[in-house]
Amino acid sequence: MVGANMKAETLKLMEKRSEIEAEMNAIIERLCQPGAPGLSGNLVDSEGFPRSDIDIPVVRADRRRLAELKVDHNDITDKINANIQVLHSARLAPTSSSPEGSGVNDQNAPVINAVASASLQDIVSRDSSSSNDMDVISSIPFAMVDEIADASPAAEDGLQLGDQIVKFGNVKAGDNVLQKLASEVQANQGHGIAILVLRQGALVNITVTPRAWQGRGVLGCHFRII
Repeated sequence: MVGANMKAETLKLMEKRSEIEAEMNAIIERLCQPGAPGLSGNLVDSEGFPRSDIDIPVVRADRRRLAELKVDHNDITDKINANIQVLHSARLAPTSSSPEGSGVNDQNAPVINAVASASLQDIVSRDSSSSNDMDVISSIPFAMVDEIADASPAAEDGLQLGDQIVKFGNVKAGDNVLQKLASEVQANQGHGIAILVLRQGALVNITVTPRAWQGRGVLGCHFRII
């Protein structure tokens, strides 16, 4: 029952996380639409006066809400990862030995392991678009696409505004991510980079090739570390 309860709890957390991601994406689209100030753009004009072309209170409210959602998303992701690790450990744990003659643990352990194994398999199937490894499912996105130019290499190759980067070539979450991203892009100009993104609750694999185009850089997008 413990495994079944944890499975149900984890699936509910995943549904909640998908709802949060959908709301985050909607806010990002509003803030980054043409003429909007973006996620961190100035709300004043060149003379220091409040911009008259945008609704400043609404922009501030959207930015504040996005920050709150980011915290909630991180908290829920941590809980999901912890639950998956528990289920994974229960699945791999050897059968416990009971005191001689009791047979209680020996009888119950296979049942618990079976429930944990089934729960883990269902969760992996529910949370991914393909049969990815457990370490991928448990990975936390480390960056988000908060700006992307039309007709840029990133846009033409399938990257979208609001995509959350789980893996970028050989780069995963960790220290010095920005430096590693820059090095990965520089080392692979003209060559495809496999990217795993979290998009509206689903993991999506795409390949982006850094290359020269009419705009700035070789990707034409901006990553915000999360």
